[in-house]
Amino acid sequence: MGHHRYDCDRVLLEIIDSTVVNVALTNIMGSLGATVADVGWVVTIYMLANVIILPISGWIGNRFGKKQYFLASIIVFTMASFLCGNASNLVELVVFRMIQGLAGGGLLSTGQAMLMDTWPKKEWGMATAIFGMGVMIGPAIGPTLGGYIVDHMSWQWIFFINIPVGIVAAFLVSTFMRQSPKEGKGEPIDWWGILLLTITIGSLQTVLERGQAEAWFQATYIIVLTVTAVIGGICFVWRELVIDHPILDFSIFRHSTFMIGNVIILLFGLILYCSMFAFPLFCQNMLRLTAQQTGMLLVPSTIISVFVMPLVGTMHKKGVPDISLL
Repeated sequence: MGHHRYDCDRVLLEIIDSTVVNVALTNIMGSLGATVADVGWVVTIYMLANVIILPISGWIGNRFGKKQYFLASIIVFTMASFLCGNASNLVELVVFRMIQGLAGGGLLSTGQAMLMDTWPKKEWGMATAIFGMGVMIGPAIGPTLGGYIVDHMSWQWIFFINIPVGIVAAFLVSTFMRQSPKEGKGEPIDWWGILLLTITIGSLQTVLERGQAEAWFQATYIIVLTVTAVIGGICFVWRELVIDHPILDFSIFRHSTFMIGNVIILLFGLILYCSMFAFPLFCQNMLRLTAQQTGMLLVPSTIISVFVMPLVGTMHKKGVPDISLL
């Protein structure tokens, strides 16, 4: 079970990295001479890259093999962390964070898929619960760890700490993880689907990020990007429904449990990650708290969830009905 647990540990690091930057935003602003609106892209571009890669990561894992994709994601994530720590201006940091986000999305999705492949089916409930613990612990540890690093070292070290972990992770995965079959080998690549998804998500995210600063639809480019997101989204869904080898199979949404689970995850993500961006800025700029104090304030909110997750897995294993809705 050691390598199963290691999948969770590596995914935990990806979750931590998606939130550890938040408490360092004020320091990054001062170091790179950026505004609040501009520095927000350090967080936003990471989440945007995650969102773009997540829907197609299953297809990539099937085509090239889950182990190969997981290992490549670790290597790219580690290299991008090194580049982020050495960024000399905001543009470089945003670009390297985008690369880091693309790799991090592969870690998150493929890690969970590999759990399902390696754990016995009767243990899937517990495996999912353990994975859920990582998802819940990450947002709590991230700001606290980031706050400690910023207060005692420099913001660059929130990226440098990934390097030794990434090196060890790459070695362990390449040595101990078993090879997975390349199920999609030989199938055509839906490049148009990938392009439409990227355009849609990128346009929508830009509208949500810059809309308020530009008085929403008072700016021409906001209107253009909104129309682009709508048209691109419609075209993407239509294409994925009619082609033989889609990168995102919408037929799985016919299952009510899967649909409800995704709605809950969407609502959870909106609440969690929006607050994780705004709360540190409020604490440091308005309440004048240190980065470490800000991180500590975020810990209690996840403690109960961490204790509940193993209980959920146990209940699922015992056949408690509708536990999947949790």
